[in-house]
Amino acid sequence: MVALHWQKYMKFARDKYNRNHPLQLPPITPHICRYTYCSNMAKMGISPKNLQYLMGHSDIGVTLNVYTHLGLEDAKTELERLLETNSRMQRRGLSNYRKMVEGIVPFIRCVVL
Repeated sequence: MVALHWQKYMKFARDKYNRNHPLQLPPITPHICRYTYCSNMAKMGISPKNLQYLMGHSDIGVTLNVYTHLGLEDAKTELERLLETNSRMQRRGLSNYRKMVEGIVPFIRCVVL
């Protein structure tokens, strides 16, 4: 089934919903669903290469630059996760890991806090 068929079915469902409800749905296309799927998968932490494969893109730049829409809150969440990992590794006494991240931890604290 091609995207135009899906778009027709989605328009039919939206129009039917809008006839029966005061709160109207905006136009939703299959392409909007692709954007949403890609962004949600990126937020869930799927690797960029796997996401590229699932989206069917030959260039990872398309996947990362066009389809994933992440914001400041997503970046803060990742930085907080890195800080927590750093704390766990320090508690375990893994000094090699500490040396690897000690240069970026002050920067992360500045951005997150």
